[in-house]
Amino acid sequence: MAAQPISPTSQRHRVVVIGSGFGGLFGTKALRRADVDVTMVAKTTHHLFQPLLYQVATGILSQGEIAPPTREILSGQKNAQVLLGEVTDIDLEARTVTSQVLGRSTVTPYDSLIVAAGAGQSYFGNDHFSEFAPGMKSIDDALELRGRIFGAFEMAEIGATRGENVDHLLTFVVVGAGPTGVEMAGQIAELAHRTLKKDFRAINSRHARVVLVDAAPQVLPPFGKKLGEKAKGELEKLGVEVVLGAMVTDVDERGIEMKFKDGSVERIDSVTKIWAAGVQANPLGRTLSDQTGAPLDRAGRIAVNPDLTLPGYPEVFVVGDMIALDNLPGVAQVAIQGAKYAAKEIDNRLSSKPSQGPFRYFDKGSMAIISRFRAVALIGSLRLTGVVAWLMWLALHLIYITGFKNRVTALLHWFVSFIGRGRSERTTTEQQIFARSALGRLKRGAADLVSDPGIYDAARSVLETTRRAELEAQAEEEARLTDAGQRGVPAEQRA
Repeated sequence: MAAQPISPTSQRHRVVVIGSGFGGLFGTKALRRADVDVTMVAKTTHHLFQPLLYQVATGILSQGEIAPPTREILSGQKNAQVLLGEVTDIDLEARTVTSQVLGRSTVTPYDSLIVAAGAGQSYFGNDHFSEFAPGMKSIDDALELRGRIFGAFEMAEIGATRGENVDHLLTFVVVGAGPTGVEMAGQIAELAHRTLKKDFRAINSRHARVVLVDAAPQVLPPFGKKLGEKAKGELEKLGVEVVLGAMVTDVDERGIEMKFKDGSVERIDSVTKIWAAGVQANPLGRTLSDQTGAPLDRAGRIAVNPDLTLPGYPEVFVVGDMIALDNLPGVAQVAIQGAKYAAKEIDNRLSSKPSQGPFRYFDKGSMAIISRFRAVALIGSLRLTGVVAWLMWLALHLIYITGFKNRVTALLHWFVSFIGRGRSERTTTEQQIFARSALGRLKRGAADLVSDPGIYDAARSVLETTRRAELEAQAEEEARLTDAGQRGVPAEQRA
């Protein structure tokens, strides 16, 4: 269905953008000069540079360096505002977006909509695995994994001091041999073999076992067989055990089970597991599919028109990891280019300019870092490895980190970690490790820890009256003690 120009109204055209990731942020910024009012609705207050999450998990970078506040980024864009809330419903007929945060619901109307809600971790129908093997999709995930990884070494030190077997504590399993899994396994190996080698007395961190598991027959399938073999070889040089053709069939607190093609089953005892296998599009894809009839693929991605709009709803654009179109990969550049395309299409319609035609993705290549001085890069037909690919990886990621301050601090931390052996972000707490599980056991999650608006309003006057009386009595007693000269005087002498 051809998109029609949008008729001007008495108020400015309202664009709602769902998500603060690459698609949401770049779509919002691309509308900065358009005659529109933009409202970004996102479930976090930050823009996450997801490709560097593993560096937060392994103590190289702080979360602030890869997740700057969205409001700060957009503070200079006068036509944009940000609303905190997880989108729970989209009504395509009424043209409204409903979002919630801690039990508070907000309905935001739109004239045009850009859905860039991204994707989450997929456990292939085994969601209970997540309790024991966190994914790598959020700051919460990275901080929990940081606590689990560094905490494992700490617990191993205690266990070894007590004469216990600590092999299960010093075994780290990464599930998924895509870019995230490869990068994570490489950094854990470097952490154990280089960074921590002088820090413990009862254990030798260099004896830590790092295992990379995948059901696929090769490492980094999207990079092709040659680069996949190169990456596998580099990982093995680091001491990583690469186990291919192994499907994970069970995960519990103390380890995982793998099943091979010949039917044999192997168990690895490990307290620290990281899940980096598979993604599932945001559930909003199902919401949109139910209203439009557009089909979903196995990963929950929705089929869109060549111009990224939904069938029958030319005012709704879907971009990034949520779309099933032309076998586009789930990478940041797809989201960035799609969001910019959608923003320009909205501006063109308002200005009565012709459409850009179908969306065309320009592949800028793929890169994966294995460890310091080791990386692989695929740019068109060009295949690069080693230091050259590593330097290209550093330069590219430095460009896309948001904010000059974050670029400078990231560069400094990279210098300390890659040239030296230090890692500045090694602070961990029990809360990081267990908070997610604790919240998951509450019926309504974090909402159970705060008062519902109605209940709070009804009780507020009583609480204020009671508290006022307490404060007045306390102040009166403080004044009496001072006037009577009784401060510091033992109770038996006051009479």
